[in-house]
Amino acid sequence: MGRAKAPGQENLVDPNSFADRILTGDVLFYIVGGSVAIVGIVLGTLTSMVKATAREKTRREIAAYIAEGSMTPEQGERLMAAGNPKK
Repeated sequence: MGRAKAPGQENLVDPNSFADRILTGDVLFYIVGGSVAIVGIVLGTLTSMVKATAREKTRREIAAYIAEGSMTPEQGERLMAAGNPKK
């Protein structure tokens, strides 16, 4: 078993506790680095999803303008091509 504790010190945290070992040394570095990487991946994915949704909404709106006759198909084609990067 563990060491005997002085009276009144039963509730103190053991200096060799799991949390103490995690928060010292290289382990903390890997925890923080992994957390930053995970947050970066999630935010990148969300950004990509928002851009794709906005692009599709814009395409639908341009198609609606063309369908109602307030824009020619050539104008719509130019608008859609204006947002695409050159490949």
